[in-house]
Amino acid sequence: ADGHQPEALSHEAGETWAIATANPHATEAGARILAAGGTAADAAVTVQSVLGLVEPQASGLGGGGFMLYYDAQAGEVTTYDGREAAPYSVGETIYMDEETGEPRQYPEILQSGDAVGVPSVVAMLDLAHREHGRLDWSELFDDPIRLSREGFEVSPRMAKSLASRAQYLIQDPNARELYFTGDDQPLEAGALFRNEPYALTLEEIAEGGAGAFYSGDIAQSVVDAVNARAGEGHMTVEDIFEYEAMSREPVCGGFVGYTICTMGPPSSALAMIQTLGMLEAHGLPEEPGPELWALYGEAGRLAWADRAEYLGDPTAMGSADIDGTTVAEALVAPDYLAERAKLIGTSAAAEVAAGDPFSDQLEDRAPDLKEEVPGTSHFSIRDSYGDIVSMTGTVEGAFGSWMVASGMILNNELTDFSWVPEIDGELVVNAPGPGKRPRSSMSPSIVLDAEGQPVLAIGSAGGANIIGHVTKTLLLALAYDMPLQEAIDAPHVTMRTDGILIEDTAPQAMLDAVEAYGIEYRTTEISSSLQGFRLDDGQVIDVAADPRREGTVMSGKLED
Repeated sequence: ADGHQPEALSHEAGETWAIATANPHATEAGARILAAGGTAADAAVTVQSVLGLVEPQASGLGGGGFMLYYDAQAGEVTTYDGREAAPYSVGETIYMDEETGEPRQYPEILQSGDAVGVPSVVAMLDLAHREHGRLDWSELFDDPIRLSREGFEVSPRMAKSLASRAQYLIQDPNARELYFTGDDQPLEAGALFRNEPYALTLEEIAEGGAGAFYSGDIAQSVVDAVNARAGEGHMTVEDIFEYEAMSREPVCGGFVGYTICTMGPPSSALAMIQTLGMLEAHGLPEEPGPELWALYGEAGRLAWADRAEYLGDPTAMGSADIDGTTVAEALVAPDYLAERAKLIGTSAAAEVAAGDPFSDQLEDRAPDLKEEVPGTSHFSIRDSYGDIVSMTGTVEGAFGSWMVASGMILNNELTDFSWVPEIDGELVVNAPGPGKRPRSSMSPSIVLDAEGQPVLAIGSAGGANIIGHVTKTLLLALAYDMPLQEAIDAPHVTMRTDGILIEDTAPQAMLDAVEAYGIEYRTTEISSSLQGFRLDDGQVIDVAADPRREGTVMSGKLED
């Protein structure tokens, strides 16, 4: 991938806008909105609409997402939950084979239509725009509509992903018409790609608002596509019409004098705050040498154990208020993390288990160690008014459920549920259920300084690895004052309860230190999509795009 590594920027506070996305078409379209006086919320609508066209394997209007929004005038961070919801027909055993009593196979679930959640990102963008937008909604779709009709060259990454899923996509007639040549070959890099059905969908949304997506022809096309495989009545127009994006409080925690704010449940991003908090409580090495990553891995294992036991749809997590503290708040409380940090010894523990910050006030539950499939896309935006968006969007796996409706790839987000609803008689919090939202690892984040001013926005793609991508980057950028681009470029280390994954670019000294500590690990190619920026005294000083994908950045000043 051709990652763009920009030079540092320095402009007067309040004048500079900045944007970093995973695709140059999306970056350029968002930049035009910002240059015309649009807010970060305005630009987010345009950027996500373009990404659904040019990066359909990762995110789009047929999927969902999470957004953090910093309102400069109010000095507050808000989060928007646009996570897909299960249709009301979905029961807790939907992914179990009735005959064998075992979980069904992944490809079979995707091809059955049972994996598709109610598309939700349009509702989330609409909510954020109504609260923070400045330009008319209808103006925000001009670039994606034009690009859909005029076409663009298929990128190397899109072509590679398309080839890897061709055997499944070609079975869907709508996908076959869009993504294959006349002799049924997947489009190659450099081929001109146009998507007229997507242009028509965008025109309906532009003219009719988000309501046009959640009713009428678009909603019916989604229902028809899903039910053609899942059976009549599996998803209904009412499921789509009744979907509601939500504004939630962020989950925030301290680290080396900063406050990191991220998404709360159904995201499990708080595992990032836990990992960093435990590391600080244990004591950080003076330099980010090889020994740091052994401690990081052990703290991550402990955080992952809590994630497995406690996190899922907020309605299923038990009491939402225990002695005045939510479950999420309890898991990132400094005293609790300090106690957990005492478990980080001079060598790795043979096993790690969830802690109990609730003094047995929650019912017993079974851990869900299921992982999300790598995918997704992230972008970070700062407008000329000082507002900030950190947003992660997704269709889950590459090309989602391998189905197309109204020009959109439909998600397979419901595979993020635990396929096994109960273990040894104990409930799995992340079990499927009607209207529930599956647990996610998407971790859009905004970092504030001691005065409550934003200093950094970041997030990533990568399925279950997202938490590790963002955690590693914040650790290096905040604790060791590493330039943001260098922190993004540094080899990834991502956590699991039973060990860690290390990017195959890592130096041997890092591997030796982890092995000496006793943590099981394996090296692998890792494809993150970290896009973000850093500020100093309100000035944009560093805008960074992940070289592992096709990300680019732009910045400028508001046009007169």
